[in-house]
Amino acid sequence: MTSPATTAPTADARAFAEDLGAFVTASPSSFHAAAESARRLAAAGFTPLEETQAWDAEAVSGDRYVVRDGSIIAWSAPSDLGTGTAVRIVGAHTDSPALKLKPHPRISADGFEQAGVEVYGGPLLNSWLDRDLRLAGRLALRDGSSVLVSTGAVARVAQLAVHLDRGVNAEGLRLDPQRHLQPILALTGGGPLDPLALLAEAAGIDRSEILGYDVVTVDTQEPAVIGAREEFLASARLDNLSSTHAGVRALADLAAGEDAPAGSPLPLFVANDHEEVGSASRSGAGGPFLEDVLVRIHAALGGDDASLRQVLASSTVLSCDAGHAAHPNYPDRHDPVNRPRLGAGPLLKLNAQQRYATDAVGTAIFARACEAADVRYQEFVSNNAVPCGSTIGPITATRLGITTIDAGIALLSMHSARELCAVADPIALSRVAGAFWRP
Repeated sequence: MTSPATTAPTADARAFAEDLGAFVTASPSSFHAAAESARRLAAAGFTPLEETQAWDAEAVSGDRYVVRDGSIIAWSAPSDLGTGTAVRIVGAHTDSPALKLKPHPRISADGFEQAGVEVYGGPLLNSWLDRDLRLAGRLALRDGSSVLVSTGAVARVAQLAVHLDRGVNAEGLRLDPQRHLQPILALTGGGPLDPLALLAEAAGIDRSEILGYDVVTVDTQEPAVIGAREEFLASARLDNLSSTHAGVRALADLAAGEDAPAGSPLPLFVANDHEEVGSASRSGAGGPFLEDVLVRIHAALGGDDASLRQVLASSTVLSCDAGHAAHPNYPDRHDPVNRPRLGAGPLLKLNAQQRYATDAVGTAIFARACEAADVRYQEFVSNNAVPCGSTIGPITATRLGITTIDAGIALLSMHSARELCAVADPIALSRVAGAFWRP
């Protein structure tokens, strides 16, 4: 299903895109994204639950959320929630490709203090060159607590001048991740510089209190609405904070609306960490977080494993992750017939090798949700000669056996330090999520 030519975005779409930009700015790391999601849900009346506490029927009723590291799960329970209530799950992920701080990160060379980093996920490495970077993430402290931290612009990965690499434009840029991606922090004239000292100062703690850290580099350039008709949002981490933000907004709107009709499914949102590195972690989609929460909700209502499996058999997952728009400068990299466009609505992602989990049943469910939301959608399928990526969708389907659909907004420059989407698409995805939760 395709859309007619786009026009300047509506005021609602622009306001939504600008709020997505604010969400991205507040979410420089996966841990910040989970915290910002929790903050927004709390402001909408949701109550936190701790995994270390016992859950009873009262605890899991109403509007609740649970945070595990850089992941969050939230739900808005219908008034008749019971052991037979099916679950409608919207999924996303909180992490994005980056450069991650190594152990013993202080290095120096040729008069520069630098930070030792390794590549996280599959970034477009060249896009990290010559950008003003900050450091952001989580610090684990001596007293057993953790704090989130974000510095100002303190780092830069400087590209070699063209005068010293005469063939770069004709032959292409070749980057060695070990030699060429270590950011510059300062000149050595001021004495040794410990990157962890910068983080401690930003967090307002003593350097000696830091015993562990998960810290990434982050582009400091703010998201911006751009284009001749202001049709585009240029921003870091649209893959996949566009989906996380859409899910949080949709769930908050759902909770603030009319009560669900009797027999409605349980609307649940999950944003997992570590998708960009395979999801195999305690907070990733390959880990137990979602299953743990579903098991505990069901047990709190008096159900057992057999009745939970019955519920899962009637449940559905909408896995939301950004996809590729057809690129005007590289038309041969896309399927010759299925050519998604920015601004033409969310993508329904399909793949014969099950890199996406969508099947015919899921396609029909998604089509009905789009019709209910009055949102047009378009299909994405890879060129047969170009390998296809994947999402949390197939992983979640494999773990839980739930019918799963893969969807998301279209991007250009995916995995760049700065990606591009249409202003019209994020709000459309959020509306489809809301309609999916209220079939």
